[in-house]
Amino acid sequence: MFADFALYLQSRSSDVFQTDINPAAVFGKGIFLDHATGLVVGATSVIDDDVSILQNVTLGGTGNEAGDRHPKVRRGVMIGAGAKILGNIEIGACSRIAAGSVVLHPVPPNTTMAGVPARAVGTAGCAEPSRSMNQILSQLAYDSFTYTI
Repeated sequence: MFADFALYLQSRSSDVFQTDINPAAVFGKGIFLDHATGLVVGATSVIDDDVSILQNVTLGGTGNEAGDRHPKVRRGVMIGAGAKILGNIEIGACSRIAAGSVVLHPVPPNTTMAGVPARAVGTAGCAEPSRSMNQILSQLAYDSFTYTI
């Protein structure tokens, strides 16, 4: 029964938000899906705590593997819009993946990757890149927001 409900939710999410998040994917706490349309997350993907993912991101397989075939995204990672992370690779904690990058190899912790194919272009520059977008509303902004709704 749970599997049927999970597949139903996947189908509805796909219809409404143009996403494909496999119900078997593992998500940690504090995941932020900014403009989550176009998101694809494969069945064996693992996304640890405090990860930020922008629109049109794919965490997919390469088509050449069986079994455990999707990325493992570690804590505090920031994944830019349109990035593709393919294969059973690890994205090290507190790394940044630049918008539009295609990542095909493991990424060390605290590394910024960019390009097609992606290559290391520097360090992430902060302890938790996922929090660099500062999504937390100040009390004044929160009060204004809740007043308008």
